[in-house]
Amino acid sequence: MFIKMENELPACSLKPSLQDRDLITSVEVGEVVALFKVLANDTRLRLLHALARSGELCVTDLAAAVGMKPQAVSNQLQRLADRRILMATRCGNNIHYRIVDPCVLRMLELGLCLIEEAEQQAGG
Repeated sequence: MFIKMENELPACSLKPSLQDRDLITSVEVGEVVALFKVLANDTRLRLLHALARSGELCVTDLAAAVGMKPQAVSNQLQRLADRRILMATRCGNNIHYRIVDPCVLRMLELGLCLIEEAEQQAGG
């Protein structure tokens, strides 16, 4: 069960398994923590899911999708763009955003899978 997009991104490139990697360094830990802090936000996760479902949306459409003001959404989108998760493209007066990191789609899908699996195991 993977998220499909109209303009499908290439699959997340295969990296060595955790077992095949050297122990994570303190620098790598810091980078992963910073990434998780950016992703550990309800608005940003909802924006990513809206983009995963639609492929590309302008700020106004994203704001409507999550029930927020465009200025607040722009701020959250910029945080994701700064991490090179999203790309912005100007189209007339609008700025359109799309996910450019396929690993983020996989991580979102795995996150949803984890909570669904935990609910299922709990008998819910």
